[in-house]
Amino acid sequence: MVDTVSYRPKAGEIPTSPGVYRFRDEASRVLYVGKAKNLRSRLSNYFAPLHTLHERTRHMVLSAASVEWTVVGNEFEALQLEFTWIKEFNPPFNVQFRDDKSYPYLAITLQDDVPRVLVTRNRNMKGARYFGPYTKVWAIRETVDTLLKAFPMRSCSDATYKRAEQTGRPCLLGDIGKCAAPCVGRVSKEDHKSIAVDFASFMGGNDSRFIGDLSRKMKSAAAELDYEAAARYRDQLGAMETALSRNAVVLAEDVDTDFFGIAHDELAAAVQQFIVRGGRIRGVKSWVVDKELDLDLPELVETVLQNAYDDDVVPPREVVVPVLPDDAAELELWLTEIRGASVRGAGRVSLKTAQRGEKAALALTVATNARNALVLYKTRRSGDFIARSQALADIQEALEMPDAPLRMECYDVSHLGGTNIVASMVVFEDGLPRKDQYRRFSITDSTDDTESIYQTLTRRFAHIDTDTSRQEQEAEDSEMDGRPRRRFAYRPNLLIVDGGQPQVQAAKRAMDDAGITGITLCGIAKRLEEIWLPDNEYPVILPRNSDALFMIQRIRDEAHRFAITYQRQRRSSDITSSLTEIPGLGPARVRELLKHFGSVTRLRAAQPEAISEVRGVGAVLAAQIYDRLRT
Repeated sequence: MVDTVSYRPKAGEIPTSPGVYRFRDEASRVLYVGKAKNLRSRLSNYFAPLHTLHERTRHMVLSAASVEWTVVGNEFEALQLEFTWIKEFNPPFNVQFRDDKSYPYLAITLQDDVPRVLVTRNRNMKGARYFGPYTKVWAIRETVDTLLKAFPMRSCSDATYKRAEQTGRPCLLGDIGKCAAPCVGRVSKEDHKSIAVDFASFMGGNDSRFIGDLSRKMKSAAAELDYEAAARYRDQLGAMETALSRNAVVLAEDVDTDFFGIAHDELAAAVQQFIVRGGRIRGVKSWVVDKELDLDLPELVETVLQNAYDDDVVPPREVVVPVLPDDAAELELWLTEIRGASVRGAGRVSLKTAQRGEKAALALTVATNARNALVLYKTRRSGDFIARSQALADIQEALEMPDAPLRMECYDVSHLGGTNIVASMVVFEDGLPRKDQYRRFSITDSTDDTESIYQTLTRRFAHIDTDTSRQEQEAEDSEMDGRPRRRFAYRPNLLIVDGGQPQVQAAKRAMDDAGITGITLCGIAKRLEEIWLPDNEYPVILPRNSDALFMIQRIRDEAHRFAITYQRQRRSSDITSSLTEIPGLGPARVRELLKHFGSVTRLRAAQPEAISEVRGVGAVLAAQIYDRLRT
């Protein structure tokens, strides 16, 4: 393998100034855009020896045919130019969070001569002020219908408005009091625009002022015995309060903040955005994307903000993110510029993390939603029959298997500091888990993970059926009589171990010792998601966004989960057995101890005084428990 690519520029040619760089392929298409405080230092990372690069970075560098850079004055200008070029060139190796759906917004066309309120998915109306996004169309339609009682502005189409002007008769909304009917001159266009501005101000979070004003007007009208006006104010006040009740109050009324939660793994990232205005959640938005290059969380935050505040979306005064990126100060300046261009007299945008209090609690909720979105994305993807079929075909081709891997087994080893060593076996058939055929192995003594893999597979191969024709006949009999046979002897088409070349070689040794042939063996190394085959010097690299890699990663993660669960059960069982050997401490008191402390870890860390607080445990017994847990 060559040390680096042929188009590597000389180190002396690359400036040390801040700037933006672009990798291009042979057709001059831009593959990746990045920024750097020091271009020479940053680009040297890409032109290190190829075998030292992360696999995804190596793939991008090898796909490119040239690199070019542009020097700018400072880091902030580099940030701006990077965002501009990403938007212009749409590079395939830059993360682009594309949502799988368009969200409904509430829009008020304030620049129109007669403003209109409408629910739309179009974000390109000039001069319109947008609120949202909202997850349900019916919810925002109900809100608009309710608020038209308090702010009776136009909501009809242009054709309906022109027809009312020509005939001199308002539409039904004008007759029932949900429109001030500027079409027939009941209010002037200036007064109607004032109503529209108040509607926008209310939706923007300035709701307490309107509620207070209406309350005072209602009381004043009642005191003056103007009950008709008081009833009208009462209805408007009720409409506002009904609309507000649909948006949960989560923070103080002066809080205008966007909260971002990000969940990601080696292949995908999910983002949740909660839009809080006036202390209430006014909108929710989400993205899921397949990752091409390996990005850590701070880099993802920067990319998320770029996508969230694209298309003329105005950032609030405060943005809460999971972690602050390295160029947080430049990001704040960029967000402030966007906000200042849209909001007159707007202050500086603050980028921060939530450490404690109500904001931290809401940030935790947003992060939980992001994790759930990532899990849902993976579940739906793995449940797609066409995607599963394609994944099995791609695995067959990549590993040069004679048949598609309709039955796959994956093995993982788990231990705690070399103790409580266990292994797991999970089974996937037709790309779906067969949990009734999972197996667990307890390993009494082992030197390392490779020895554990060897022991596990030796035990597995001792029960495997070497007569493939008999296995096929039994499968046919099972289908005919409708009684499934959950036999441990069934042979897999593909056997996967969690690990790289050392683990694969240990599995191959076990297979050779048992005389097993006809089963494809591979391992998946977690750091780079590489697929290793026995005796191969280089791994098989599956495309990062392929369904084949997604399926292998899923079965590996399932084996890891199953092994960890068993290992924790063994640890809990061991401490229970150890405690019951103490004179005077039976199963009932052990249950009380574990119930009181909630976990074995907390019980081990407890002092004798804390242990003695458990019902039925005295000072002497607490001291014995403390000593036993230490030994």
